[in-house]
Amino acid sequence: MKRNTWQREAVREALSSNDGFVSAQSLHTELREHGSPIGLATVYRALSDLASEGEADSLQSPEGEALYRACSTSGHHHHLICRRCGLTVEIAADDVEQWAQRVASEHGFTDARHVVDVFGLCAACAASASDH
Repeated sequence: MKRNTWQREAVREALSSNDGFVSAQSLHTELREHGSPIGLATVYRALSDLASEGEADSLQSPEGEALYRACSTSGHHHHLICRRCGLTVEIAADDVEQWAQRVASEHGFTDARHVVDVFGLCAACAASASDH
């Protein structure tokens, strides 16, 4: 485990204050707006470390940008993510787990790992979209 620096703690706190997934750039901007001298490369490094240690979730947006969120549960999990507002819901996906293991096994793979994130519109955003 990496040692806890003030920069890493600042990134951890900023990440925890956001409800959904955020990019390193937006987190960096938020930190700078609150007076932090932290550099963008340090934010990227801290987010990467937090994700690899299981303290943060990380995923790729449909546009290919890396996004991060403070983990609210430990262990393997999946997400439903609103494309408009960023609302994120952690979901269990037992069927996906079984399918991934079966497909890997059928092809002679072991120690299979996967990431499943489902992007859509949350109920509130879908309702506001239908109002227009």
